[in-house]
Amino acid sequence: MRQLLPFLLLLLLSAARPAAAAQPPVRGVENFNKGWKFFLGDEAQAKDAAFNDAGWRQLTLPHDWSIEGRFDEKNPAKPEGGGLPTGIGWYRKTFSTKADKKQRVYVEFDGVYQQSEVWLNGKLLGKRPNGYISFRYELTQHLRPTGQANVLAVRVDNSAQPNSRWYTGSGIYRNVRLVTTSAVAVDHWGTFVTTPQVGPEAATVKLQTTIRNSGGKGTKPVRVETLVLDAQGKTVAKQATDNVKLTDSTTVLTQTLSLAKPQLWSVQRPYLYRVQTRLWQGKTAVDEVETPLGVRTFAFDAQTGFSLNGQPLKILGVNQHHDLGALGAAFNVRAAERQLEILQRMGCNAIRMSHNPPAPELLDLCDRMGLLVMDEAFDQWQKKKNGKDYHLDFKAWHRRDLQDMVRRDRNHPSIIVWSIGNEIREQFDSTGVRLTKELVATVKQLDSTRPVTSALTEQEPEKNFISQAGVLDLLSFNYKHEGYPKLPQSFPGKPFLATEIAAAFETRGHYDLPSDSVRVWPLDGKTKLTTGNADFTASSYDNARPYWGSTHEPAWLAVKRSPFIAGTFVWSGFDYLGEPLPYPWPARSSYFGLIDLAGFPKDAYYLYQSEWTDKPVLHLLPHWNWRPGQTVDVWAYFSQADEVELLLNGKSLGTKKKGADQLHVMWRVPYAPGILQAVSRKVGKTVLTRTIRTAGPAAKIELTADRSALRADGLDLSFVTVRVLDAQGNLVPDAANQVKFDLSGPASMAGVDNGYQASLEPFKATERKAYNGQCLTIVQTAEQAGTITLKATAEGLQPASITLKSGAVSSASTTKSPAATVAAGN
Repeated sequence: MRQLLPFLLLLLLSAARPAAAAQPPVRGVENFNKGWKFFLGDEAQAKDAAFNDAGWRQLTLPHDWSIEGRFDEKNPAKPEGGGLPTGIGWYRKTFSTKADKKQRVYVEFDGVYQQSEVWLNGKLLGKRPNGYISFRYELTQHLRPTGQANVLAVRVDNSAQPNSRWYTGSGIYRNVRLVTTSAVAVDHWGTFVTTPQVGPEAATVKLQTTIRNSGGKGTKPVRVETLVLDAQGKTVAKQATDNVKLTDSTTVLTQTLSLAKPQLWSVQRPYLYRVQTRLWQGKTAVDEVETPLGVRTFAFDAQTGFSLNGQPLKILGVNQHHDLGALGAAFNVRAAERQLEILQRMGCNAIRMSHNPPAPELLDLCDRMGLLVMDEAFDQWQKKKNGKDYHLDFKAWHRRDLQDMVRRDRNHPSIIVWSIGNEIREQFDSTGVRLTKELVATVKQLDSTRPVTSALTEQEPEKNFISQAGVLDLLSFNYKHEGYPKLPQSFPGKPFLATEIAAAFETRGHYDLPSDSVRVWPLDGKTKLTTGNADFTASSYDNARPYWGSTHEPAWLAVKRSPFIAGTFVWSGFDYLGEPLPYPWPARSSYFGLIDLAGFPKDAYYLYQSEWTDKPVLHLLPHWNWRPGQTVDVWAYFSQADEVELLLNGKSLGTKKKGADQLHVMWRVPYAPGILQAVSRKVGKTVLTRTIRTAGPAAKIELTADRSALRADGLDLSFVTVRVLDAQGNLVPDAANQVKFDLSGPASMAGVDNGYQASLEPFKATERKAYNGQCLTIVQTAEQAGTITLKATAEGLQPASITLKSGAVSSASTTKSPAATVAAGN
C-alpha cells in the first residue's frame, strides 16, 4: 500500500491539470515475489527460456532453502554455520509486461545469498557475489514484445563452505520488485535528503536528486517539483525547478527548502515526513518517487558521549544477526517487528546491524519505531576469517558493495553511524591504514553527514593500524571493558562507542549453582571445553562466559560509569543460528542472546530492563522446583525501589538493598517446596510483588498469541507461545512434553521452536518438544479472510485451542490487537 500512495496522490493532483488528467501511473512498482519455481541442485540449462521446469516446486519469495533442511554435523556449513544444508539452487519466473518501447524495466533484488547470477530469456544480466547487498538489473533490451512470455532465471551458489561465522541462509531470501519507469526518471537510489540546519522555528531541507536520461541527446528539459508532506499527508514545503537540462546520462540537481516549525525525529517520538519528487516534461508527468525524512540533529562528543536533538542520550543497543529464528533468513516484516518490540520493552534504543547490510524493510521499521542504527558493511576485508568467505571477493567488489549500501540506506533517519567493518584482521598490519582511508573516503563521497567507524579489538594505538589511519570519526571497541578508563589518554580527543560487550552464555530456564561462581568456557583460545554441562546448557544466572568476553553486569557497569562512552551494543539481542560457542555438536545456535531463538526472554533481559527503562521492574529467579534441602541462590533484579524482601511460605528471609556495584540482590536459601515471594518497596511502600510457586506434575497446555487479529495478506504472522502447566496453572519448569499442532482455516504453520540451542528437531514441522516448559509455533495467514483455529495436544495433558481472525488488508487491520490467551481445555 505504501508504494501505491505516491501514485494515488499524483493522480489526485493531476486532476487539477487538465492536460495531464489522463496520465497513467508514471512509475510502476510491482511486487515480484509470487509465481517462482525452485529447484535444489544445479541445472546447467536452466538459464535458457525454453528449459522445461514443469516439475519444479512452486513458491513465493522470500525463500531460504537451508532452513527447510535437516540438521547434520556433516553439512558443509558446519555447526558454526548452523549445521544446515547449503548447496546450489535455481529459481525461475515466467512473466509478461505491458511496458511500451519508450519505457525502461528493471528487476530489483533486496538480497540473494549468495554468488547470484541472473538471466533474462537466456541473456546473462550479471553476477553478484555478496549475499547481503541489494542490486538491480535493467531488463528492457532483452524483453520480448508486450504480452509474450519472458523467463527470468536466477542461479544461487552457496556451495563454497564454510563462508561465514554464523548462519547465512541460502536463496532469494529478501524481496524482489519489477520497476517500470519512463526514459527520463529518478535514478536507482537517486535521492539524498539531509537537514543541514535545524532550529525550533525552521529546518533547512536539502534534496539532491540524480536524474537518469535513457532518451539520448536532445531529450527535453524537465521540471523538478519537490513537496514535503507531514505525517498526515499535508504539504508543508515545496519547490519547483524549471528547465533542468539533461546533458548526460545522469544529471544531479540540488534543491533547498525551508520547513517551518519542524517536528523532530527522536527515539521517544519518531516523527516522519515524506519527500515527493516529481519530474515533468512539459505538461507530462514522467516520474515520481518518495523519500523518507526524519528531522534530527545528533553529535558524538569525546567527553560527554552522544546527544540527539541537543539532549544527552546513552545509546542502549544490541547486536542483531539477520536470521529470524525458525523462519531462517527469509525476511518477514512482522517477524522483524516482533523482535524489535521485544527489544524495546527491554529498554533498547539502538541496533547494530552485525555484520552486514540488513533488509531495507528492517531499516523502515527502525525509522518508524524510533531505534538508532549502526549500519555495517563487512565482516572481513582482504584477510579471511573462513576459507571461502568474502575476502575472496573483496578486491573486486568492496567499493561497489560499500557504495550501494550507502546509496540505498542514507535516507533513513534511524542511521547515525556507518561501520566499514567488524574485527577486521588488517587492524594488525600496515595494509589497514591504506584500506581504512579508501573505505572511509568512499563513504564520505556519498554521505558526509554521519560519522564512520569500524569495530576494533586492539586498544593499544601503536598496534592498531585501522585507528592509525586517522580517518575514523568515532572509535568503536569490542569487549575488554577493563581498558575503558585508559581510552581517553590513549586516543585523545576521540569519541568512543562500545560496539560489543558481554557475550555471556545462557540457556533459558537452566541454572548452575552456586550462582556467584563464574564459569569461563573455554579458558583460552587453545583449550577445548571439558567442564561444560552434559546437556549442552549454560546457566541463566549470568555466570558463564568465554575467555574473551564477560558476564553482563561488569560490562554494563563499565559503560554506565564512563560518560565518554557514547553507548553500547550488547552481544547479542536474540540468540541466532550458528556460532554455538562454547559447545561442539549437537549445539547449533548461539548462547549469547538476551532472548532465546524462539523469542522468550532469558533472565538477563530483566537486568537490562531494570537499568534501561524508567518503569518499575521486579524479576525473581530461578524457578522453585528443587531437591529438598538443596541450597538455592535466589536473585532479584529490581528498579524504582529501595529494597526487596524475600518470603518463603510466608516467612521473611530478609530484606536486601543493592550496593554501589550491584545490579541484583541475592539470598542463599535452603529449598523447601511452596511459595517464594519477593516484594519491592520504596520509602516503605510496596512497588511490586512477584510470586513463584513449586509446580506439580504437568497437567495441561496453555496457548497465548502475540496477536489475534491478523491481515489476510499471505505474510502476516501470529507467534503462539505454548506453556505446559500443572493443575493449578503454574509453569512446569522442566516440562519436555511433545506438543502436536493441528491448524484449520486460511493459514499455514511457518515454523516451530523451543529455544534450546542443541535441539536437532526441524523448524518446519507440526510438532515440537517443550523445553523447560515452553515452545512456540508460528501461524502465517493466507490471502483469504476467515477464522483460524490452532489446537495443541500432548499425551497425558489437557489440550488447548486458540482462535485467530484473519481479515481484509486495510489501514485498520494493521493496528496491533491485544494478546489472546485461551485456557487449557477450551
